[in-house]
Amino acid sequence: MKTATESLHLTGFEEILEDRELTVSPADYSLLTDLYQLTMTACYVGEGIDDRLASFELFARRLPEGFGYAIAMGLAQAIDYLEKFRFSEAQIQALQSTGIFAGAPERFWTLLATARFTGDVWAVPEGTAVFANEPLLRIEAPLWQAQLVETYLLNAINYQTLIATRAARLRDVAGPDAKLLEFGTRRAFGPQAAVWAARAALAAGFDGTSNVLAALKLGRQPVGTIAHALVMAVSALEGSEEEAFAAFHRYFPGAPLLIDTYDTLAAARMLADRVNSGEIQLEGVRLDSGDLVKLSREVRSILPGVPIIASGDLDEHEIAKLKSAGACIDGYGLGTKLVSGSPVNGVYKLVEIDGIPVMKEASGKVTYPGKKQIFRTMKDGEIIGDCLGMTGEENHNLADHTPLLKLVFKDGKRVQKPESLDDIAKRTAASVASLPAETRQLNNPISPPMEISTDLQTLTQKTRKSH
Repeated sequence: MKTATESLHLTGFEEILEDRELTVSPADYSLLTDLYQLTMTACYVGEGIDDRLASFELFARRLPEGFGYAIAMGLAQAIDYLEKFRFSEAQIQALQSTGIFAGAPERFWTLLATARFTGDVWAVPEGTAVFANEPLLRIEAPLWQAQLVETYLLNAINYQTLIATRAARLRDVAGPDAKLLEFGTRRAFGPQAAVWAARAALAAGFDGTSNVLAALKLGRQPVGTIAHALVMAVSALEGSEEEAFAAFHRYFPGAPLLIDTYDTLAAARMLADRVNSGEIQLEGVRLDSGDLVKLSREVRSILPGVPIIASGDLDEHEIAKLKSAGACIDGYGLGTKLVSGSPVNGVYKLVEIDGIPVMKEASGKVTYPGKKQIFRTMKDGEIIGDCLGMTGEENHNLADHTPLLKLVFKDGKRVQKPESLDDIAKRTAASVASLPAETRQLNNPISPPMEISTDLQTLTQKTRKSH
């Protein structure tokens, strides 16, 4: 390692190699990829096919276990990435220093030095319910560009789609009036994931997040209560739990309080005396442990006008149990089970190159060839089923169906203004409301049927024969 003085004279690529913090900024995104994206691109250049127009589609072969649907999310971050896509001179030098690309053609480096995304993007709007094998996004661009962006797009869309789907299920079970708060930062899979999880939860209908950075960047007010540590520290130093609550309210009047550090009901009675005497106002109390059904009922009888928030490794199944048992809970703080879980295992597959449809035929991983569209059928506001067909079929065979994929990026430039979280949340709510009851149920959900259009079936058979 170099000394601090020597570090002042590091070149750009040396700074990249010397950086051991493992933090990521937008300037790093081009290198935030899998090696094979770069080595394949070098090969495309060497073979002279890098500029052939390619189409890739991003979809999930199957949904996480127990999910009847997924809520598409992460498109906004995908578009931001594509707008900023480029390689700095320092990044190119850092790649060269690895020695891996010693045999790469010289034009590969020229390509990276002038790299910009110049293609088109078709995507399902964020907040839309989708099902297995339906493309959430299609990239149409020169082969080298479409290849290089794969890793980041999958990272952004897979994770946010998972969180949005879980958040939508939680909202569906909790009901429209319950307060849902995202508390998952300490359990998310890294700092970047924590910010994305907060965004996805809000876009899927949550009311707030405790993540200060995410809230401020998203134009929201961060939310929260207190931790057991404050109650224990102030109680130990100043004499009682009552002093701890009083101390916190001196600086944050009326703020919600966590009341289960010691004796939950004793804390509730003490607060009731102060509320009834007019000494304090109280915006809410939080229960984080114990028998939430019994405790919430008793706390409600003691503090009848005070909202009760429950937390503690809750998920949609636990909330459903609490509601069915008659718990008196007005809102929920969701963390671990919101921001983690079985992934949405989205994949990104080539479907057309230079106008030639292609498909993968590996056992259990077959893909459909050609550029596709999702055609949705609705009746009385409910989804009847989807048809996976070819682009253009909306003009003839499937004219009475609604196409879901929209053009969002044309010739390297966005064609739509960024959507607000409120608008996306409204779409999420409407999407979930349109799902059949058997698709929304928590146990053994059944996705609506998906047909394959006649044109797509015919193309699939022709493509197989050509192989």
